Amino acid sequence: MPMLGASPVLLNVGVAEFAVAPAAHGATVRQLEWRPPADGDRELGLLLARLEDDADDPVGERVRAANALAVERILAARPMLVGVRPAAEAIPGLGPLTILHAGPPIAWDRMCGPMRGAIVGAILFEGWAATPLEAMSLVMDGRITFAPCHHYGAVGPMAGVLSPSMPVVVAENASGGARAFATLNEGLGKVLRFGAYDDEVLTRLRWIRSTLGPTLDAAIRQQGPVDLRMLIAQALQMGDECHNRNVAATSLFARKLAPSVLRAAEHDAAIVVLDFLAGNDHFFLNLSMAACKSTLDAAQGIPGSTVVTAMARNGVEFGIRVSGTGDRWFTAPANVPEGLYFPGYGPDDANPDLGDSAITETRGIGGFAMAAAPAIVRFVGGTPDDALGYTREMGRITLTRDADFALPSLGFAGAPTAIDVRRVVDSGVAPVINTGIAHREPGVGQIGAGIARAPLACFADALRALGRELLVGEAGR
Repeated sequence: MPMLGASPVLLNVGVAEFAVAPAAHGATVRQLEWRPPADGDRELGLLLARLEDDADDPVGERVRAANALAVERILAARPMLVGVRPAAEAIPGLGPLTILHAGPPIAWDRMCGPMRGAIVGAILFEGWAATPLEAMSLVMDGRITFAPCHHYGAVGPMAGVLSPSMPVVVAENASGGARAFATLNEGLGKVLRFGAYDDEVLTRLRWIRSTLGPTLDAAIRQQGPVDLRMLIAQALQMGDECHNRNVAATSLFARKLAPSVLRAAEHDAAIVVLDFLAGNDHFFLNLSMAACKSTLDAAQGIPGSTVVTAMARNGVEFGIRVSGTGDRWFTAPANVPEGLYFPGYGPDDANPDLGDSAITETRGIGGFAMAAAPAIVRFVGGTPDDALGYTREMGRITLTRDADFALPSLGFAGAPTAIDVRRVVDSGVAPVINTGIAHREPGVGQIGAGIARAPLACFADALRALGRELLVGEAGR
């Protein structure tokens, strides 16, 4: 009709099948994705409504105020690298014959292959056993204590195995004083975090303990604390997302520390250390993780808050922690990442999602900031438009944007920050995680990289627990 000035366009909301018949008769149809809150779960839907921000309701106002405080603490955090020390010295309460691992708690008999391999390697590295068989005997006799890294303020990529004499980076939140720890990145190839423990792996770990750790610590002490938040912010504007791509961040770190390394160490040691940094584009990952952990711990334990403070995987289960429910874990089976595989490997070889590195997504970088790193799609799969889409999508499940983590490709909008359990359950949008893919057998190593989604069930369980904490009850009444 002339009054419309153009052909009509139909807008179809929800079920896509409704648009099939009009489209078949030549109509132009635009599909609007929509689903009922909580995927139609009435019980959860009522609970969501009860926990919404509401200044006129005591519960809604309590949630709003608690989340405002959590966001304030996250944005105010200033993680600084203050040293590199042996784990037994730096981590309070880390006892002898204790090994930390990635993800939520898990017993030896349920651990995945890469984690078991890394534990055997750590026992050999510590000298608690002389052979893999002896190491297994120690475990089976119950003489080794296992605990999640997160229970000690630490984080570790992939298997995340951390033992007492390993050097750890110490990140201190200058705004709140909380400290977090992470091992030093070993590089790619055969490495402990993927479950390898042959002589090459153990020799590198001993060099990290004897030379790399002490040299970096001496350099940091000479020049003073390193502002990790500032380095992350710069790297996001140089093509990194600071989880799976750390080329710029590692370069910035090496450039900043190189003069002090040369002044603090013997010439030959300094050259070897700088060569190692130059050849390991992933070195900054562990620093990024420690920075994110110290930031998010500042928001932990605020009654009523629905902000997620940790996402972690042990290769069997995916676990989350939420500010308002303290140290409790909510878990669900871990998914297998989808992505690109190295030649000779495929999905049947892959271990389910593994590692504490999702602490970066919890903070709002990594997969949440993929818009900053379109080149990474050549490593994890997809297109540059997909990278932009992931970041936009994560904005639907977060409470704010961090202006300091500006993303050039989105007009310098801030990275989506502070995952809200309510928004995840309401929208059905699962947090996206940019990750490496480990072979399911120990010692093989990385076989690809891709995208993993957090399972929604643990967010629904967390929401129910928050409801009980707020004396609402699961029926939302």
